[in-house]
Amino acid sequence: MSLYWRIFLLNAGVLTLAVALLLGPVTVSTPVLFGEALVLLGGLAAMLVVNAVLLKVGLAPLARLNRAMATADLLRPAGRPTVSGGGEVAGLTRTFNAMLDRLEAERATSSGRVLTALEAERKRIAQELHDEIGQTLTAVLLQLKHAADRAPEPVRTDLHQAQETTRASLDEIRRIARRLRPGVLEELGLHSALRSLAGEFTTPRLGATAHITPGLPHLDPAAELVLYRVAQEGLTNAARHSGATRVEVHLRPLPGGGVALLVLDDGHGLGEAPEGAGIRGMRERALLIGAELHIGAGPHGGTQVRLEVPHTSVPSDSSDTPRATR
Repeated sequence: MSLYWRIFLLNAGVLTLAVALLLGPVTVSTPVLFGEALVLLGGLAAMLVVNAVLLKVGLAPLARLNRAMATADLLRPAGRPTVSGGGEVAGLTRTFNAMLDRLEAERATSSGRVLTALEAERKRIAQELHDEIGQTLTAVLLQLKHAADRAPEPVRTDLHQAQETTRASLDEIRRIARRLRPGVLEELGLHSALRSLAGEFTTPRLGATAHITPGLPHLDPAAELVLYRVAQEGLTNAARHSGATRVEVHLRPLPGGGVALLVLDDGHGLGEAPEGAGIRGMRERALLIGAELHIGAGPHGGTQVRLEVPHTSVPSDSSDTPRATR
């Protein structure tokens, strides 16, 4: 039944009840007696209550759809509103669900293109840092060494200091290039890449460790890259914003198949801070492989980032796929 006819019949029922009361034995005197006024007001109140209840029941599907529209988030897919009954409300709910499906698919496709272009640009920049600036600084080091060997003693000390500064800059450029392009991920696999990543973030003020559960299933390259980038962003947030002294990276299997990545720190937590570009980037990457991302308070304080990659990201022929030694 359409919404128009539903409301029409509800009001028609209330008006019919009012007419029935007028045709009944109730009489109204002039002036109106107190008892008659009570009967009229009671009948009016009863009709209003019945009309309000019937309208609330009839318009309940619209209220549910309104709540679903207000809370819809393409980066956090949730359940769809239930289609109940027929008519315009059911049709509107089905249209809204189809629109959400289409928008999520388009968002995933566009995010995939953007992230693919981003990874290609990261690779190009890392290559240029390594080939151009890295080689230039290496040549500068050799020239400084040659000059220091021939310079008098007062100048030699300054040249040695310049050598150390240049060498430190070269190491920093190499570290940035490794973060931009995880070559260890391509060469040695995810396990070694996560251990290497934890080692890069270990400082005198922050201890980072990686714990890999044995017997993990093989993942396709896209899933491995998402796991690496989410771990990298979680470690970066812990190092820069959380004030943590310890952060742990765990990679373990899920009971129903697939793997779970956890990044736990002992910092001050998220608090009321809004999500930044880094967390939104993690959510977009998770959507690309159909994974679920949960970010919140850890079991013992701090922040916990949990990424659950379903078994659908595990290749069916993974046992026959040659992999590099981890």
